[in-house]
Amino acid sequence: MKTLLAAAAVVLTAVTAGAPEPAPTTGRPVVYVVSAEPDVFPEGLTVTPAGTMYVTSSATGAVYRGDTRRAALRPFLAAGTDGRTSAAGIRTDRQGRIFVAGWLTGTLFVYGPDGTLLARRTAAGGAALNDLVVTGDAVYVTDSATGTLWRAALDGGRVGALVPWVRPGDFPAAPTFLNGVVSEPSGRVALVAEQGGERLFRVDLTARAVTEVEVTGGRMGADGLLLEGRRLYGVVNQTDAAGVTRFAVNVARLDAGWHTARVVGRSGPVGTRRSPTAVARDADRLLWVESQLFADPAAPPFTVAEVPGLR
Repeated sequence: MKTLLAAAAVVLTAVTAGAPEPAPTTGRPVVYVVSAEPDVFPEGLTVTPAGTMYVTSSATGAVYRGDTRRAALRPFLAAGTDGRTSAAGIRTDRQGRIFVAGWLTGTLFVYGPDGTLLARRTAAGGAALNDLVVTGDAVYVTDSATGTLWRAALDGGRVGALVPWVRPGDFPAAPTFLNGVVSEPSGRVALVAEQGGERLFRVDLTARAVTEVEVTGGRMGADGLLLEGRRLYGVVNQTDAAGVTRFAVNVARLDAGWHTARVVGRSGPVGTRRSPTAVARDADRLLWVESQLFADPAAPPFTVAEVPGLR
């Protein structure tokens, strides 16, 4: 999703890695109810390999949890607790820890599987922490307000301080609105999407060197990103000459070095009434969270649904 500052802003993210040979999801719901309460505006989404789903609220900071075999999610982390009054990207790691990008709070929150707060790390300088990715030794977080990629080291159970890892001046041109982020399995290279400028960047996380990915066949200046091997999925939106905005998931094929990306597929489009943001894998299908951030007016329930026409 593009910036939506007039509506208290939103951003995205959530990324999960799928299995090469996913199992079928026969009998699972095609639509999930995150909340029937007003003004929730869900933003981030992640699904674990076991089928546990987490969804954040950009408006309240609440985190909802559910099982992909059941149609209803329940509150997991209450709105406003631990100073978490807004939330965007969400990810889990192999230890079951839950990492939440606190959007307008400028804070990274880390929780145990039972909801216990393990760490709270705040970025300096008016950050808006949007999306994140967890590697073997660190968590990287995009900052839509300052154009910074932040890093917090992970050393066993310890979460280090957030430090600016890639600054705006390190990009080929200063980014306007950093959003989705993914990394390859070794954690040495990341892809970071910029909305507004509609660019995709390749970040060498060791050298802290940034180059622009050459994208052909479509756009990948995405809200949420999902990486599976050399296939990159991104939630994009575009407004036509008549002023009609459509949302879809584009899928691109990356070259071996992640220097080029060719858009090779696209989901069925949906309108502003649904306004999807993040995309995640659940076995043999894709899910997206329907934020309603562009809807006027938004109308509960707020939902997660299968992405139409793309797997």
